[in-house]
Amino acid sequence: MKQNSGILFDKKGKRKYFTQQERVLIEKAAAKFPREIRTLIGVLSYTGCRISEALALTSDRVDFDEGVIVFESLKKRQRGVFRAVPVPPKLLDTLELVHSLRETQEGGKRKNKVLLWKMSRAGAWRKIRDVMIAAGVDGGPKLSPKGLRHGFGVAAVTVGIPLNLVQRWLGHAQLTTTAIYADAVGAEEKKIAERMW
Repeated sequence: MKQNSGILFDKKGKRKYFTQQERVLIEKAAAKFPREIRTLIGVLSYTGCRISEALALTSDRVDFDEGVIVFESLKKRQRGVFRAVPVPPKLLDTLELVHSLRETQEGGKRKNKVLLWKMSRAGAWRKIRDVMIAAGVDGGPKLSPKGLRHGFGVAAVTVGIPLNLVQRWLGHAQLTTTAIYADAVGAEEKKIAERMW
């Protein structure tokens, strides 16, 4: 394993990220949970955002016209650093259905900064883990919201998204941090190698 592999694997060599197939299983399992949990899982899975960034998301940061969700990068040393992450229309439709975003966006300045999820980080973490367990995915260190973030990074690199875009979407300050996702192994590495065959 390469030098940065400790970010994607624990000391026993267990993956800290979900494969694309596991992410699909988690999304299907989320359909049996309350709608707010389903949308939280969807945002984490389709954007690779940190759980704290998702929980800080307000209705005015979902841009239906551009098809993006705008996150404030909370790990930066200063406030007011934002990034836009493209998301599929089905996620935007689900967010609208569950959170009535267009209504709050059109309601004036006072109304348009409504938090999408009103729960603590620890509470959200537990609910997300419950969905993952219900999905029947193999346990281990990946059973956390960060497993979805890492899964997003690995999936992006596997399908050939340029590292500079993955860096921007994940909110990394350094490209070297993003490059860990090129460290994928197993089925993901095989898919990358197949592009050369």
